[in-house]
Amino acid sequence: MSRVLCVDVGSTWTKAALVDTDSGALLGTASTPTTSPSAAHPGGDVLHGVDALAAQLGVGQGVGSATGEQVEVRLCSSAGGGLRLAVVGHERLVTAEAGRRVGLSAGAKVVHVAAGELDGEGLRALRAAKPDVVLLVGGTDGGNAEVLTHNAARLAAARWATPIVVAGNAEAAPVVSDLLAATGRRFVVTDNVVPRIGVIAPTGARAAIRETFLRHVIGGKGLSRGPRFAGLVRSATPDAVLRGVEMLAVAADADVLVVDVGGATTDVYSVVTPRGEDATLAKEVVAPLWHARTVEADLGMRWSAPTVLEAAEREHLAVPAGLADHVDAVARDVSHRAEAAGEWRLETALAATAATIAVRRHGRPGTPTEDARPLLDVALLVGSGGVLRHAPGAVGGVLGPLLRDHGGGWRVPRAARALVDEDYVLFAAGLLADTHAAAARALAATLLH
Repeated sequence: MSRVLCVDVGSTWTKAALVDTDSGALLGTASTPTTSPSAAHPGGDVLHGVDALAAQLGVGQGVGSATGEQVEVRLCSSAGGGLRLAVVGHERLVTAEAGRRVGLSAGAKVVHVAAGELDGEGLRALRAAKPDVVLLVGGTDGGNAEVLTHNAARLAAARWATPIVVAGNAEAAPVVSDLLAATGRRFVVTDNVVPRIGVIAPTGARAAIRETFLRHVIGGKGLSRGPRFAGLVRSATPDAVLRGVEMLAVAADADVLVVDVGGATTDVYSVVTPRGEDATLAKEVVAPLWHARTVEADLGMRWSAPTVLEAAEREHLAVPAGLADHVDAVARDVSHRAEAAGEWRLETALAATAATIAVRRHGRPGTPTEDARPLLDVALLVGSGGVLRHAPGAVGGVLGPLLRDHGGGWRVPRAARALVDEDYVLFAAGLLADTHAAAARALAATLLH
């Protein structure tokens, strides 16, 4: 039997899953508060929590067991704020929007989008967003290259250390490379995200963003001393989860929608196979991503709980009595855990509100000229996050309202089965997908039983 220890290092909790890579069987799970450095614990190190979970699951220090077996450890991480991405594009509705969508699907939190030629004010706004990576896009292949080369020149002269992924007009790539190399910028050139109008090609940019995150970003978050942590991390957590959702869609041979309600954000993932008119959709200037993720930084159970209520008011969603007081309490104490039945009722209501708004935003058309995301044929609606795993009646209380939200402006699945990722296996399936595809599919398929 060959085993891999998959670990998700989050900002609040670190979760581990021990997997048999021969069969895809889940051998054990464990979790612990993330042991990152803080004002109270300046000597903290996220690897302390990782090693504690390894020991708890019988893997010693994460490199072997009592039998001498070598157990590989694979990490994904959203600690330290995850991956912060800024997009600099040609125009907002085409290349900048394509870059934003690709960044989200690559597991990034898009913190800034700029369109057109960068000037001094634009550079200051870009710097103020504090991105970990800049995605520089612009122009279709063989099209206009002036804005792309202008922005490359401004970034080259800006003299900052942020790495750059270039995914624009392929014919302009040599000029852009020369401009960035001349001032010692850290950069990588990959395929154009919009090679021609109506086509979005995310694969190259996704891979380059992932590689840049691993090589230049994760080790600089101050989460651990020494190179070991950066050497173990394979991806940003949302990227791993999206790969896990893809494995679930293959295992179920069905369209899948996943809602992950966290303390700071609510992430929504969808993997769909377009059918009928959607299969030949060409009305959008930027084609949709059928494997997609969106992140809502104003929707969460703790840090962003107050803005859930603000968003609910804008969406004309009713909230139960007492929820406002509950939100005030948990926002003041983000480590609070619900215990009494009344608290769980309010936690469920908060999660249902955040999930409903997040899925509306994910599914609705971005502009009046776009179509809603094709979610009508989704067969599996999966909930994830602590509240869904621990709240009594979470399937009905949190996911049920989504399947009745026919006034939300999105295509509500007409016959979806609702379930919860109780053992939190999607991230682990994603970490295994590229090297142990059969095991990853089998692990994801455990959700179906």
